[in-house]
Amino acid sequence: MDETSRPNDVAVIGGGIVGLATALALLHREAGRVLVLEAEDRIAAHQSSHNSGVIHSGLYYRPGSLKAKTCVAGREEMYEFCEAEGVAVERSGKLVVATRDSEILALEELERRGRANGLDGLRRMVREEMGEIEPEVDGLAALWVPQAGLVDFAEVARAMARRIEDLGGVIRTGFRVSRVEEKAGELVIGAREAEVRTRALVNCAGLQSDRIAHLCGAEPGVAIVPFRGEYYELLPERRFLVRTAIYPVPDPDLPFLGVHFTRTVHGSVEAGPNAVLATRREGYRRSDVSPRDVAAMLGFRGFWRMAATHWRTGLDELHRSLRKSRFVRDLQRLVPAVRAEDLVPGKTGVRAQAVAPNGKLLDDFHVVPGPRSLHLLNAPSPAATSSLSIGRYLAGRICEML
Repeated sequence: MDETSRPNDVAVIGGGIVGLATALALLHREAGRVLVLEAEDRIAAHQSSHNSGVIHSGLYYRPGSLKAKTCVAGREEMYEFCEAEGVAVERSGKLVVATRDSEILALEELERRGRANGLDGLRRMVREEMGEIEPEVDGLAALWVPQAGLVDFAEVARAMARRIEDLGGVIRTGFRVSRVEEKAGELVIGAREAEVRTRALVNCAGLQSDRIAHLCGAEPGVAIVPFRGEYYELLPERRFLVRTAIYPVPDPDLPFLGVHFTRTVHGSVEAGPNAVLATRREGYRRSDVSPRDVAAMLGFRGFWRMAATHWRTGLDELHRSLRKSRFVRDLQRLVPAVRAEDLVPGKTGVRAQAVAPNGKLLDDFHVVPGPRSLHLLNAPSPAATSSLSIGRYLAGRICEML
């Protein structure tokens, strides 16, 4: 009998970093046979390998929220995991910079949240002090956050996959789920002509998570709306402009952190991302269009309510996407010396943003139970940072259902 055709105890749909971390946690709990199903031909194909590579500290998140709890715990677990697995990681710290008078109070609130979330060593800085860390930065005030770090999350995912297989778990790529049925006390998960059986299922499918939930007979209560994030990269001879990571004070009404500079663990320096509505869930190029995905957005009343609330921000992001000069101008708020000719197009990513029927963009992780299943319907930043902690949380929840 084929190994993956045997009955499994838990199947995890989604081979991104959160799905892999969940499978790893299940194996640590000795939850039985664990199978990871990934639609693409490789693991970590989407959000896990198209991000800034920042290990977040827990600064931004409302104290007591699931994001705050899992980020603070998951951050230190991530550092320990990388060191144990030989994955390059750097505890570099980052600078959050207020460039307008209106951002000073928001910076103070970030400091309050950070301290409430247990961050030690936070340091408020005035303009003259910022140069100690980032000589080229400008602003009215800043907050130094020493816990933040840098890593390649795709490398982390590959290390997780190795551990899963060492512990007896199975990872099956190229398995794009098209149906889920309950038969004789088991779930039958189908993809084209193949199928697997399992006692329970955890949905970590990211950009397709709401559709997987519907296949399982669960009501997600939200719809996934994709936002494309575009990056630029500093030319090698201009990388000296950024030493660590430089962030703006984020808009408290949006679950995005704003365009920022990040020195990667490989030595390059990225600038971005913006947040532009995508017309395909895996649409990494402006020309990528999926009639199915567009129709799903337009047919969802929450999309129109979101658009009515945030249309000005949406137009602003589109303008920044289409005009490099606008992108550069926003970057110059943080680092005035950066020039358009210093930047070349970099990678893009697509964020799976959950939107409620009332148009609200969900900011926290959103987990919904279903028949023999558990569904992670919103996993925004800091999901990669928090992955080991989120995975342990999801594993605990599904084990209670077994």
